[in-house]
Amino acid sequence: MPQPQYTYSLTDSFLKYVLFMSNLLFTVLGLVVLGVGMWGLINKESFAQEKIGSLGTDPMLVFVMLGLVLTVLCLSGCVGALRENCCLLRLFSAAVLVLITAQVLAAILAYSLQGQIGSYLRSGMLAAMVRYQDDLDLRFITDEIQSSLQCCGADNYRDWEINIYYNCSAPGVLACGVPATCCVDPLENGTVWNSQCGVGAQQLDEFSAQSVIFLGGCLGGISRWIEQHSGLIGTTVIIILAVQILTLFITTRLLDSIQWHKANSIYSNSG
Repeated sequence: MPQPQYTYSLTDSFLKYVLFMSNLLFTVLGLVVLGVGMWGLINKESFAQEKIGSLGTDPMLVFVMLGLVLTVLCLSGCVGALRENCCLLRLFSAAVLVLITAQVLAAILAYSLQGQIGSYLRSGMLAAMVRYQDDLDLRFITDEIQSSLQCCGADNYRDWEINIYYNCSAPGVLACGVPATCCVDPLENGTVWNSQCGVGAQQLDEFSAQSVIFLGGCLGGISRWIEQHSGLIGTTVIIILAVQILTLFITTRLLDSIQWHKANSIYSNSG
């Protein structure tokens, strides 16, 4: 049986296709993110029996979960708007409402537990440092943090003692060293990347080490970065929440319009 077509106002028709196109765009984005995450896990053989135990801490799992949630959520909104399906639109609006509530609660929780968040960050960074040589994604993230924030380790450069390759008791050339991204000037003669610039840095006292590597830890660097960009972070959060609230409003408006037209059609047919 063909679905009845209703005549909507220009505003409702506009809102319908805005909701459809925006959700279609984010569905495609979700599929891309999901694909990148799955590619990363498969490429690193993360599903292999010997690696399955560390799957829960793999950064690519974040991409998989984010992509999956984004795809399912936005696909329901996309199809619901196009097909004027009230069930899908209710599911979509409920999910958006839950998402908004969760973000507000997370922000309140983060503000009230600032001290504990610092300890969680420290634990996470130390865990990444332990697996620095074994996980390319964790190495990339750690290197980006150290080079962009000009820091080394979690609290200071001696934290690299936690890694079995940089531990001073290790037999290799990396023993008692730090990664090249800790170096003040990792480029030899300004052109060639010197991957050995941090060798033996842990054996130096702070006065001697300060001309070779960054002494400060990345936890302090992250804290300073957040303080310096607090305005931008706050504005971004407000914009994201505003977009989600607007999406919820549009979905509710479209739902009301569809239900009104359906009820009016039933009343007209019964008359």
